[in-house]
Amino acid sequence: MVKVARSDAIDADGLARLRLIRTSSIGPVTYRHLLARFPSPQEAIDALPHLARRGGGRPPRVPSIAEAERELEHVAALGGRHIFLGREGYPAPLAQTEDAPPALIAVGNTALFTRPMVAMVGARNASAAAVRFARQLAYDLASLGYVVVSGLARGIDTAAHRGALDGGTIGVVAGGIDIFYPPENEALQQDMATRGLVLSEQPPRTEPHARHFPSRNRIIAGLSEGTVVVEAAPRSGSLITARLAADYGREVMAVPGSPLDPRAQGCNLLIREGATLVQSAEDVAEMLRPLGESHVAAVRSPYVLDAPAEDIEWADRERVLGLLSPSPVAIDEVVRQSALAPATVHAVLLELELAGRLTRHAGARVSLL
Repeated sequence: MVKVARSDAIDADGLARLRLIRTSSIGPVTYRHLLARFPSPQEAIDALPHLARRGGGRPPRVPSIAEAERELEHVAALGGRHIFLGREGYPAPLAQTEDAPPALIAVGNTALFTRPMVAMVGARNASAAAVRFARQLAYDLASLGYVVVSGLARGIDTAAHRGALDGGTIGVVAGGIDIFYPPENEALQQDMATRGLVLSEQPPRTEPHARHFPSRNRIIAGLSEGTVVVEAAPRSGSLITARLAADYGREVMAVPGSPLDPRAQGCNLLIREGATLVQSAEDVAEMLRPLGESHVAAVRSPYVLDAPAEDIEWADRERVLGLLSPSPVAIDEVVRQSALAPATVHAVLLELELAGRLTRHAGARVSLL
């Protein structure tokens, strides 16, 4: 019997992709730009020291091959696997978003990705009537063939998952797949890992922190053709998910509520701003594309940029740097004022970010550290 070397037993491309996204200072947008610029993730890793020096800083720390192997093996021991952006099995609707996670960790039935998905989100401290409505709405949507996506939080999320469990549901968690939050949903999360699907972009053992929840929300919105909000305060995370869905060009729907209940103010506000009023699963189905359309087909992301010229002039770098400050500015505005090619501007921003001198903000904005 021939003994297979450990490095041969694990996909080298997957290891390189995992090392790249787990590198400090590299987020989803930077990851995309690197893979647009270099033929492979390994070549992108090899180029990091050079790019960081051109940005005026020190190279970021890249996890070792052994560290990446340990994460892959740990996930496999938990019954899960990694799904990488740009490779087979990655959900096509999510791949269309600018900040799609380069790596997802999945436990459960990934065949659910091939069916149309709709998000259901809402208040954690939901009313009894809203919880009952959400459970029934999720059940009816699953009966119509939709996969219900939510965040495994208390209240509306829990009701949506329970209602759709027999027909198909996906839970996106803010921490690692081996972390149960809230703790009372441990049994539900384990059940979904068997009968549905649980997703995370965080490594195992990662405790959910406040910064992880907006990131989780973008996955919920990005997976789904539309988002239904059932009870939400005006400044809740559910409304963040709805705004993200609108930014992604997806349908936004809301269940109306009493103007006397603060938990309904967010939904009523969305309806006033143009969201579709929803009272039944048929209302949702009417707004979404017919089942079986090509929304699950693999397509080239519209956010992939052409690679810039390797010989970027220092004067161009200085021009971009001079337009930046500690106050966030839209990248489009930097392109406009610099009069440089977008690929050149993005290349300079990439070098600054890898050097630890720049940070990215929501809405495609950047600022100097």
